[in-house]
Amino acid sequence: MKIAFISDIHGNAVALDAVLTDIRKKSIDKICVLGDICYRGPEPKRSLELVRSLNADVIKGNADEWVVRGVREGEVPDKALELMNKERQWTVENLTQSDIDYLQQLPEQLNFRYDDVNITAFHATPSSLFEVVPPHASDEELEQQFFAAADAQVYIYAHIHTPYIRYLSGKMIMNIGSVGLPFDGLAKASYGLVEITNGNLRTSIERVSYDTEKVSKLYQQVDYPNTDMMINVIRNGRL
Repeated sequence: MKIAFISDIHGNAVALDAVLTDIRKKSIDKICVLGDICYRGPEPKRSLELVRSLNADVIKGNADEWVVRGVREGEVPDKALELMNKERQWTVENLTQSDIDYLQQLPEQLNFRYDDVNITAFHATPSSLFEVVPPHASDEELEQQFFAAADAQVYIYAHIHTPYIRYLSGKMIMNIGSVGLPFDGLAKASYGLVEITNGNLRTSIERVSYDTEKVSKLYQQVDYPNTDMMINVIRNGRL
């Protein structure tokens, strides 16, 4: 069983196209989408349509929640609140009510089992769409945030746009990074791959090239509210 975990597309349909092409080449059996589908990219509608066309398990991310109800005070730095809500409004104007209803009803966690391997997947933590658990988090923090909330051998999350794999107490933790807005300095789309065969487990972080200049031009063409900053992230792979 080969399972691809993708997340944090953020309206970057060009990057998603490249990732889905890569996935098809690898003969993947299952795709899981861990949220943040539309917000902050130049092609929110096409990104969502691509996700909805997949036979995939999809859960909600914090940016999907923002599309549904707006960005609230305390969820982002005060100086960014007004601009981020302008970006949210632009995104909503480029979606339909059916799209927003779809995002609203998404579940917040996935749990499944293959060949005696239990996997749990979520956007940020099992109990929050917003909490940040960085790669350098202590063992104690990881145990408190992840292990106490769900019993699994493999824990997979997204949200921080910085992929990594760690092993702790006989368990594996994978952050799959971001398809559309990587923050680790490598301007390539990121996703996670899990392969289970007769109880054996293989995991990897996949990095996929895509046309970053095409996406940069799309931000300009659609008159996105925060074009300069977003183009800088796309080109440099860093916030």
